[in-house]
Amino acid sequence: KHLPDSKNSLKPIARVDGNNLNPEIFAKKYRKDGTPVVITGLLETEPNWDLNYLCEQLGEQKFPVRFYGRERYEQDKRNWQDMGSGVESRSIPFSEYAQKLQSGEADEKDMYLGKCSLANTPLANKPAFNNLKSKLGLTVPITPLNLWLGFGGHTTCLHCDAFDGTLIQLYGTKKVILFPPNQLYNLYPFSLLNNLLYGFKRRASYSQLYPQNPDLNAFPKFKAALSHCYEVVLQPGEILYIPVGWWHEVSCTGDGIVCSVNRFWQILPAYRSLFSWNKWRIHLSSILAIPYFLISGFKAFFAKDRTQSLKRLLQRL
Repeated sequence: KHLPDSKNSLKPIARVDGNNLNPEIFAKKYRKDGTPVVITGLLETEPNWDLNYLCEQLGEQKFPVRFYGRERYEQDKRNWQDMGSGVESRSIPFSEYAQKLQSGEADEKDMYLGKCSLANTPLANKPAFNNLKSKLGLTVPITPLNLWLGFGGHTTCLHCDAFDGTLIQLYGTKKVILFPPNQLYNLYPFSLLNNLLYGFKRRASYSQLYPQNPDLNAFPKFKAALSHCYEVVLQPGEILYIPVGWWHEVSCTGDGIVCSVNRFWQILPAYRSLFSWNKWRIHLSSILAIPYFLISGFKAFFAKDRTQSLKRLLQRL
């Protein structure tokens, strides 16, 4: 699928050889003003993160796998009961998930391994990722490295994040559509009340529309956002810098598995954090979600399957 009027409206994201960068150059050209960029050439020593390699590294370690279901993308998002980390998930050994990928079950049911911490795995301290510090000056991580793995066809729908992020493509390709922070209300985000009523299952950081198949009668202002849209296809070994507040939709492409990792970072210069309404809007939505979360935690604590209920609840954070 393509965006409406895509031939006339899409803007490319610049690509730059990371070997020509240092922290000062990266800060001046991209980080200071919060400009997305694709960085190449920093992961040339990294092996392919294909399924065999991942099985060797992760084996029987358990990860939460989200059960999206293909029918989800045919529904009006306004009727969704959950999204993002709020999607129902179940922790299973990586080897079991690999079997479901190989059998086609994961593709058929759109079972996706998303936002899974690599902190306690052999993949946590890969030397190639140190280039993010030495070349880009990203030295204060907010999160550990998170693994994202699934089949081509899966989409992480349009949303924004509260911190600067790096998306590191390691196997297969991903198409990323981006909109700048000032397009917030042309993208029709979910109301903050969703977090108050549904906790972290429904999130104000997500858009109500499908950018590649929008209902312009329901979302007429989206047409104005099209002239501000950027698109890039990430190849293995490329890193996409996504500044705080930039809206993005990430789609796995092709017919095979697609693997990437991401990480969030401290926002510098600090004034970008202070003046980002998208960021503070997300934090406000999290505060509004606390009452629902506490009530759910109370119910989970007294459930028959207490451990699993609490684990599922925490996975939504």
